[in-house]
Amino acid sequence: MLKQSLITMAALGLISVTATAGKVVNINDAASSTDRIAKEDLGAKKVITEEELGLRKVDLYSEDKASPEEGKFTRAAAGAADRFERAYTNAPPMIPHDVEGLLPITKGNNACLGCHMPEVAPSVKATAIPASHFANFRPATGMAADGKITKEGKEVDNTGDFKTIVKKMNKLNPARFNCSQCHAPQADIDTLVGNTFTPDFGNDEQKVKSNLIDVINAGVK
Repeated sequence: MLKQSLITMAALGLISVTATAGKVVNINDAASSTDRIAKEDLGAKKVITEEELGLRKVDLYSEDKASPEEGKFTRAAAGAADRFERAYTNAPPMIPHDVEGLLPITKGNNACLGCHMPEVAPSVKATAIPASHFANFRPATGMAADGKITKEGKEVDNTGDFKTIVKKMNKLNPARFNCSQCHAPQADIDTLVGNTFTPDFGNDEQKVKSNLIDVINAGVK
């Protein structure tokens, strides 16, 4: 079924199965430039004027001038687009390619799975859905005959004392099915304010790959 989905998507021009994605792009680079931070003097201002309050860049009384700039979402096709660097370690990666015909995601149609399932992703140069999306982090919760709360069949005095249990699944966790809830296409538009946040990646791999499940498992077993 996955192979058939890929063939169908390629025929419709939604993906390019022979293209190779290019470099990894930091989409926050311009907003975080030292020149821009210095110019906007972020974090050092003592007074915020009515023109600077919020993101509108006009005073609070000029509604006729408060229209936002129109964002353009047209990008390279899936399989041919540059990847976006994550905003921070294990941040949900943003969608770098065009999503025309791929959204919205519905119960009966999720075009993302055609390329991003782990068994398919390497062959089409896509980012594979990580192991954290094939796991259940919600312990079975109930109540024993004596009225005490149970977690995974064990009585606990305080639910906060229960360690996270990672239960591996042989399919995508339905709680992770709505991809665009966390992963979103990015408009080709200038940011309205600078960004003073600097991500601290442990290594270059973390800029494009998730190790969230390893972090969650640390110290649990």
